[in-house]
Amino acid sequence: MSAVRLDHLEVFAQIVRCGGFRAAAAERGVSSSVISQTMHALERDLGLRLLNRTTRSIAPTEAGQRLLDRLRPALDDIRLALAEVDQLRTTPSGTLRIKAPGPAVDHVLCPLAFRFMQTHPAVKVEIVSDAAMVDIVGEGFDAGVRFGEHLAPDMIATPLGKPLRYAIVAAPGYIARHGTPRVPQDLVAHDCIRRRYPGGKLAKWEFEKAGQSFTLQPEGRLTLSSAQQEMQAALAGQGIAHVFEDYARAALSDGALVEVLADWSPKLPSWYLYYPNRRHNSAAMIAFLECVRQSARQAFHDIERA
Repeated sequence: MSAVRLDHLEVFAQIVRCGGFRAAAAERGVSSSVISQTMHALERDLGLRLLNRTTRSIAPTEAGQRLLDRLRPALDDIRLALAEVDQLRTTPSGTLRIKAPGPAVDHVLCPLAFRFMQTHPAVKVEIVSDAAMVDIVGEGFDAGVRFGEHLAPDMIATPLGKPLRYAIVAAPGYIARHGTPRVPQDLVAHDCIRRRYPGGKLAKWEFEKAGQSFTLQPEGRLTLSSAQQEMQAALAGQGIAHVFEDYARAALSDGALVEVLADWSPKLPSWYLYYPNRRHNSAAMIAFLECVRQSARQAFHDIERA
């Protein structure tokens, strides 16, 4: 048996439903000869006669009826599946899967997703917090989040908000006991709260001021694996922490933490949402990208007003 085309099977079912070649041709908007040729090709590919024809009527053969009994529900399922897929194209729905580092999830992506879901109730969002560099397409994600300089060239990227900044923070009690570092080199005499990445490397602290740059591999008794843990340790007076400013903003405002070496903290690129270079994104992805762009415009507007 040769390969059978789905549209030929549709024509066969349509002929039986309409009661003849002419009626099926009229419904499809083609000539009767096209319907006849299609039916002939289908029977040739199957090696079986599917229809008994007379001048006044047509009727399925035994083989045709068996095929039709299985074909009708299958075609209905296919039409339903195509309608559901078309809905993804026209109406924001379905599931968006996004992978992002923890800090981006905490301070940018989650608030953004919450606003998006309020206005698009038919869309589900799954966010995976993971800093590992992976192939988002191969892992089944619609988008990912990275720093600007870490983007693959075959991806499209849009900023998620304002540029980032690290803050060097400690509890007032720790500073009272150990003194305030004035330059990054002073940190070698302090108990720094270190961060170990999932891959095993220890995070380095980078500083910049007036054209000078300095990189420190901090020393300290406590090593942790997340910014939330580092914040808890800093608040408990365990040492000096190096965290994104967004994590420390509230504690700095109420005096629970103080910032040191503020003039040495360089600006960093913003987080970027990146996604494959596709011409046919789903309606949900298109709507989410618009939400991202609106959020970024508002963030940059706030910077200009500040």
